[in-house]
Amino acid sequence: MKYPIDFKDSFEDTLRFWIERYIRYKLGSLSNRQVKDPEKIASVMKKLTLGTSNIKELSQLAKDARNAGLIGVNTYYKPLEKLYFFLKKYAPASMKEIDEELIIDFLTYSTSGLSDATKKNYRIAMINFFKFVEKQNEERYIFDIELKNWAGLRGRAGTKLPEFMKEEEVSRFLKAIDEYPFREDAASRNRALIKIIVYTGIRVSEAINLKMRDIIEENGMYLLKIVGKGNKSRVVMLKSNHIKEDLHKWLKRRKCKNDLLFCNKKGTPLTQAYISKTVEKILLSAGIRKEKNGAHMLRHTFATLLYNKSKDLVLVQEALGHASLDTARIYTHFDREKMSKAANLMDDLG
Repeated sequence: MKYPIDFKDSFEDTLRFWIERYIRYKLGSLSNRQVKDPEKIASVMKKLTLGTSNIKELSQLAKDARNAGLIGVNTYYKPLEKLYFFLKKYAPASMKEIDEELIIDFLTYSTSGLSDATKKNYRIAMINFFKFVEKQNEERYIFDIELKNWAGLRGRAGTKLPEFMKEEEVSRFLKAIDEYPFREDAASRNRALIKIIVYTGIRVSEAINLKMRDIIEENGMYLLKIVGKGNKSRVVMLKSNHIKEDLHKWLKRRKCKNDLLFCNKKGTPLTQAYISKTVEKILLSAGIRKEKNGAHMLRHTFATLLYNKSKDLVLVQEALGHASLDTARIYTHFDREKMSKAANLMDDLG
């Protein structure tokens, strides 16, 4: 039986649902030589079919299956359990916002200090899980999670370039931000926040958690102190004229708790799901359609344009707050200037 890609009301419930279906599928393919309690295995499989109410219950079922003799279940479940908690913090609005760069970020973050063999197991678990979801979702949505050559040790020459906007599309998108009919109380906030992401490439989670003390204006620039993954800090800059008018309008309305720069009506942080849905609406209003239309695509766009203009991979790494050059390297694969040199190679020999 096939299901909608976003089967549940919330992203967390949807991801847990797909993990349940996948683990239920894997239990039927694991070696049963060491099974000492077949009835327990049958009970676990039935409960997985009916569905769990939370991740703790799902983890217990995986543990029960292992204790009953299907010892290989942890090879598949443990990486997915970690992925669940990683994506819970990222809080996508849809399964469709998951892409290869996000999974690479997860693997880089979660496999540090693990053995090479375990890293390979994590990679295989990710590839197999997303291929399973591709086959089982009724929309036939494709993730393209291949992770070629990734083992936490080597470069990723085979990875695909993430979805991004071309310069002309960015111009249309920026114009659409200013023209989009937001509610009056949310207009200046949404415009300032989304423009910050566009002009700096910071993560949505980093943008919605900015504090008033994290932004300083000097010499026609805004300096933003960003607290990224692993509580690592970095500074990004953007020209003040890009957001000054919207930001000042928002600050006159702002009533946020805990020194937040941006917040909702209750004074609490905005959600990543809300920002992604807002970005998608603006993109559609501008006639821009990508396979992955969420807010994370803005980060890919910034990184791609930055590399194409600077050809400086270290700059891309530092600007985006990547822990490794390997993560930033994905933006070098379609370097048109280098590819044109290859295309012109035989011209003088014609």
